[in-house]
Amino acid sequence: MKKKDIHEFFSRLRAANPEPKGELYYTNPYTLLVAVVLSAQATDKGVNKATPALFRAADTPQKVLKIGVDGVKDHIKTIGLFNAKAKNIIALSEILVKEHGGKVPQSRDELIKLPGVGRKTANVVLNIAFGQDTIAVDTHIFRVANRTGLAHAPTPEKVELELEKRVPEEFRRHAHHWLILHGRYTCVARKPKCAECIVRDLCGFGDKTG
Repeated sequence: MKKKDIHEFFSRLRAANPEPKGELYYTNPYTLLVAVVLSAQATDKGVNKATPALFRAADTPQKVLKIGVDGVKDHIKTIGLFNAKAKNIIALSEILVKEHGGKVPQSRDELIKLPGVGRKTANVVLNIAFGQDTIAVDTHIFRVANRTGLAHAPTPEKVELELEKRVPEEFRRHAHHWLILHGRYTCVARKPKCAECIVRDLCGFGDKTG
């Protein structure tokens, strides 16, 4: 996709949704971190059903350590891989308390040292909680970037690096939200809704539907 088309692509997404928001429920940077860890191989809807009660009981790493791994499990048992995720939440909470004064670090390098936290999770937290211009490449962004021609790359990390080079600075803050939402609701995996797509004419996908 040409530079001018990329600018137009994001201009239209911004016009349609000027202030996009993530769909995970959270109350502070720590609960956002926990929610994103829980969302691995799970849906945001499924996570959002479990976390309000968990965060009412424990919304800081100190409080989570008090309820313990069994307390966490009781709240998240409807979420896939809940046993492993509960252990990770306890382990990362211990590190936050011991090494970061109970605060979520604002550095990718520090975040990815935490159990259950990979590059994508770190980028989501940095973007949403701390306003950093990161792009968290999940399955939706990976698909949208490759399908439209925004970025052709074989791995999520390489797509991320390509997008960082190609997305104009003025759109960088919200780029990952726009792309995730576009992939979740319009540029879906099996049968993209090309007929209702606002960037259809800019897209390089050769097998458009509708």
